[in-house]
Amino acid sequence: MKKLAVIATLASLGAPAFADDIYGTWRTIADDNGNSGHIQVGPCGSKICGVLVNSFDSNGKAFKSENQGRKLIWNMVNKGGGTYGGGKVYSPDRDKTYSGKLVLSGNSLNVKGCVLGVCRSGGTWARVK
Repeated sequence: MKKLAVIATLASLGAPAFADDIYGTWRTIADDNGNSGHIQVGPCGSKICGVLVNSFDSNGKAFKSENQGRKLIWNMVNKGGGTYGGGKVYSPDRDKTYSGKLVLSGNSLNVKGCVLGVCRSGGTWARVK
């Protein structure tokens, strides 16, 4: 009876928030300007978002970008099987927002986006942590 009371109490508190496999910090590939960044991916309400937290120049030296703190990924949904979609991806080097698709494979994240039928690869990002 005690076990049932504990289970009922825990259930009344709501389900715990489980971390999605995509959550963490990802290193982007170099953009058209040679810059790369660290994107912190995590929950954003019921969706998945990614925020630029660090920027690096073509020599790997950290610098303060005007886009730091900006959401570069938003409204993504886990579609299952390591695929995420339904959201947007912003590319600072092109100042464009794309309909995004992310494919997670271990510590690699393949990023793609399309706008008006033109698709662009954002490359494969590597997990930092």
